Amino acid sequence: MKSTYEKLFDGNRKWVEDMLEMDPGFFEKLSKGQKPPVLWIGCSDSRVPANEITGTLPGEIFVHRNIANMVVHTDLSMLSVVDYAVNVLGVTDVIVCGHYGCGGVMAALGNKPNGLVDNWLRNIKDVYRLHQREMDSIRDVDKRAARLVELNVIEQVFNLTKTTIIQNAWSSGKQLAVHGLVYDIANGVLNDLKVSVSDKSELPKFYVMDPVVN
Repeated sequence: MKSTYEKLFDGNRKWVEDMLEMDPGFFEKLSKGQKPPVLWIGCSDSRVPANEITGTLPGEIFVHRNIANMVVHTDLSMLSVVDYAVNVLGVTDVIVCGHYGCGGVMAALGNKPNGLVDNWLRNIKDVYRLHQREMDSIRDVDKRAARLVELNVIEQVFNLTKTTIIQNAWSSGKQLAVHGLVYDIANGVLNDLKVSVSDKSELPKFYVMDPVVN
């Protein structure tokens, strides 16, 4: 009886065979470098793999994942990914993708201790606080959780636009848009929250930084 770990290699061999059948030169081309047009900031949830749900191939989406798809300004890992994607890879679209049924959001809605992760989930509780009047008015628990998923994505899109990385890209004339999506695990459909931002003029003035002068 093979272990779960051993089965991963079986799956890998089958995947390689399938890819080579589709395109005999696939891996040779892939090994020469990457130039993906999209940066995807998603949740670590194993049910939300960026390439599979968008029907894209390896090399087409640059991915960063964390619990509940957060954009936290002290997260150097996330900021490094964004900086590399924008300034080295030259992506034209940055996507924050949440998903309904997110365990991180559900945990943030409660008061049960979860260990170290509670320090991370506090950022989601802050989103609730910003929209407390609306959230408190939603009586149905599932609907309240779904709405917090959406509001969390919206706030993370906003957090991205506040970074020096995104604003400097716009100041230098780069074509770059930030989008917010929610994936519905129950039916496999991606939903656009219609909160795309592509220019500093769309931000509140007190968040807009003057261009860097070299």
